[in-house]
Amino acid sequence: MSQSPKPRLGGHILADQLALQGVDTVFCVPGESYLAVIDGLYNHTNRIRMINTRHEGGAANMAEAYGKLTGRPGICMVTRGPGATNASIGLHTAFQDSTPMILFVGQVGRDAIDREAFQEMDYRRVFGEMAKWVAEIDDVRRIPEYVSRAFYTALSGRPGPVVLALPEDMLTECAEVADIAKAAVAPHIAPAAADMAELAARLKTAERPFMLVGGATWTANAVKDIEEFAAAHEIPVGASLRSQDCFDNRHPNYAGDVGIAINPKLAARIRESDLLLVVGPRLGEMTTQGYTLIDVPNPAMPLVHVHPGASELGRVYQPDLAINARMPEFAAAARAIPPEGASRRAAWVAGAREDYLARIQPTKVPGPVNLGEIVAWLNKTLPEDAIVTAGAGNYAVWVHRFFQHKKFRTQLAPTSGAMGYSVPAAISAKLTEPSRTVVSFSGDGCFMMLGQELATAMQFNAAVIFVIVNNGILGTIRMHQERTYPERVHATTLANPDFAALARAYGAFGEKVTRTRDFADVFKAAEAAGKAAVIEVIVDTEALTPEQSLAAARAQGSAKATDR
Repeated sequence: MSQSPKPRLGGHILADQLALQGVDTVFCVPGESYLAVIDGLYNHTNRIRMINTRHEGGAANMAEAYGKLTGRPGICMVTRGPGATNASIGLHTAFQDSTPMILFVGQVGRDAIDREAFQEMDYRRVFGEMAKWVAEIDDVRRIPEYVSRAFYTALSGRPGPVVLALPEDMLTECAEVADIAKAAVAPHIAPAAADMAELAARLKTAERPFMLVGGATWTANAVKDIEEFAAAHEIPVGASLRSQDCFDNRHPNYAGDVGIAINPKLAARIRESDLLLVVGPRLGEMTTQGYTLIDVPNPAMPLVHVHPGASELGRVYQPDLAINARMPEFAAAARAIPPEGASRRAAWVAGAREDYLARIQPTKVPGPVNLGEIVAWLNKTLPEDAIVTAGAGNYAVWVHRFFQHKKFRTQLAPTSGAMGYSVPAAISAKLTEPSRTVVSFSGDGCFMMLGQELATAMQFNAAVIFVIVNNGILGTIRMHQERTYPERVHATTLANPDFAALARAYGAFGEKVTRTRDFADVFKAAEAAGKAAVIEVIVDTEALTPEQSLAAARAQGSAKATDR
């Protein structure tokens, strides 16, 4: 960039700032409200690619997945009104998942504000509770300032999303303004020496410590450091909801995921611990089993909580030791703690590992397709760095239970429980890491939320393998329906298209699997196709979870009704 400012359109100034921040991808649905920005990005086609999606929900989820995968803010651009509200699902996921993301929203001209102009909304009010910061740039000369703050806000403390509204006339106004000096980086937050000394003292006397990892700000090096720390101190380790790639699942200290459908033996082990070390997770509802796994607000066991966001410490649970730190800084400091008296905990670790290994053996389920065996086959077959994505639904329980994550950032799934996430997340992952294998899991209901992004995958040559688990129902809701109101089935049955034929209509590979033994050959054919591929797996409606059939869920509900 030139050091001496020259007159530029606001949209061009914004595009230039994104280039200076090192942005390489923008996910969007184009809109007339921010045409000047699109025109500005035309000047950076050699550095920034625009991925125009089929729905703003797809664009926002792609940006969120990019932020989760790279640790840099994912960039999403949408037009005002309907475009913005469509994008809110990805914004909410970024907020609950602590993912850095910036959503740029076109806005009505400044002369029309507060008149309920065409598609006008007050984005501070609309997004105030699902973003770290929401602002509107009213002065073209302040674009660099706002962009700089947006990046730092998205990355600092507990990462999260930022929303910047862009009045259309501001973007077409000319101004002479200096550019941002350099790209934003997350500030270092290191643990205090006194806190690490207290942690060391607590570890020295603990007989049954347990560590829970997850959340944001992890890096590959931080994962290695925390693995070495756990091994040296003989601490069993669990991963919070959908954070299983924060610790090698093959490691002898790994004890399983602490989320939906937790292993009862693992839950009991956490309750029995005499020191709970929580490194990264927020301790939300899903990880704590509805706030029952750990007593609120005073846990039964001593609690050490490490989190990059100071406001999260003590928010729900009162810790005995609160450590405000990012994961790389904490993990490095933890690795340096001398492992005094750790050898006496070998049996504690071995028992947790034994429980985990038994848990990941596929169970028997009704019907000719056993999803557990399919996931177990993929677990043994996929490259160690393969990325697996999932959305929300009962099908995801099989993926999280039977697949072992071997390396950092191989799992992309929403802790917010948002349906429709898997397809756009997988496309984003493949575009960001084209050399890695990317497998997307969706239920039939989940796929239909944003499955049209298959067109985006074809347009941008994203050779994702999409596995659609088709049981003809909204499995999670049907499960709760049968358990609560048995035999009163209502609004949970789905009439689906032929997903394999639909895929072929898009130009993608498409095949059905109706028997477990056929999956391997179909998957190999999908890989060989060299393009986006859909494998429709037909599963029995009775195969509700790895542990319970639909009939058993109904019987459980009937028994409860009788007791009442």
